[in-house]
Amino acid sequence: MTPFNVFTEDMFSAVTLSAAVDKLFYVPTYLQTLAGLIVPDPVRTEVIWIEERENVATIIPFSPRGAPPDQVGGDKRVARAFQTLRYAKASRITAAELFGIRQWNSEVALKDVGTEVARRQSKLLAGASLTKEYHLLNLVTQAKQLDAAGNTIYDWATEFEQTIPNEVDFDLDNQSWAAGAILKKCRAARRSIQIGLAGVGTASRIVCLCGDAYYEDLTTNPEVRNTYLNWQAAADLRNASKEWSSFIYGDIEFINYRSTDDKSTVAVNTDKGFMFPLGAGIFRQALSPGERFEHLGQLGQEFYSGMVLDDDRNSWADVELYSYPLWVCTMPQALYHTKRT
Repeated sequence: MTPFNVFTEDMFSAVTLSAAVDKLFYVPTYLQTLAGLIVPDPVRTEVIWIEERENVATIIPFSPRGAPPDQVGGDKRVARAFQTLRYAKASRITAAELFGIRQWNSEVALKDVGTEVARRQSKLLAGASLTKEYHLLNLVTQAKQLDAAGNTIYDWATEFEQTIPNEVDFDLDNQSWAAGAILKKCRAARRSIQIGLAGVGTASRIVCLCGDAYYEDLTTNPEVRNTYLNWQAAADLRNASKEWSSFIYGDIEFINYRSTDDKSTVAVNTDKGFMFPLGAGIFRQALSPGERFEHLGQLGQEFYSGMVLDDDRNSWADVELYSYPLWVCTMPQALYHTKRT
């Protein structure tokens, strides 16, 4: 059994690899674990259609008896098509890397090579997890679909002719605030978000992703401090994280978002707080099927994994990971931006 004959075994088929990829260790990141954030929409095509409908109540005018009633027209609907996107990554296993684990005509070779393939899949998944977190963060803070370089592909506020409210100064570094001033700003934020939803859903919870300086000033502000200390004492009993914690004030959950260590790849500006609703269904992830023949007509799934062999020289094999998503914010006007000073 030559080193690369093992890759023709059933255990390395695209279907088996795609199924196995979900069983491997997946790097945890906050937004991906936030219950109620994303509604998945698997589709069978590369194009998704989004329909808008006006359903606005109006005041009915008075009319004299015997006059015909005021007419209500049908709903105005607009449907537009958007293309799902594709990202892919591969990790090459060379023959030289396998010489040390190859055993002639032995099942051990299959097991060892399988372990190496799983390790490569795990590394690819770590990158895919970071990629997904990057796109989710852009979605909930900017209502945009960006590429890896930060260029805008879709600006959902522009696409749906909506406006994200102007950024609000919470003035958190002011230590001489009147009692209840921050609470009033929290209430104004909640009202803006609920009005911005325009009846498409009701927020079960409102979250604010906070940069480090924003969170520090918030939790040390005299108005908020007692609430935070009581919440933190309860968190200590739960053995919760003290470095990147969260608490609720003014019916908003403030979360000190842990950015990547470089503070730039996936990060919240240190002076900002970004609020958005959970449970209202405004953040959606379309998933198109893969590119192989066996994917035709199937609903899209989160990831596809496969393997490409070197047919010419039989000296390498690429473990590949593909995904075909599109992240959409249907109500950008329900987002709310704040700053500390």
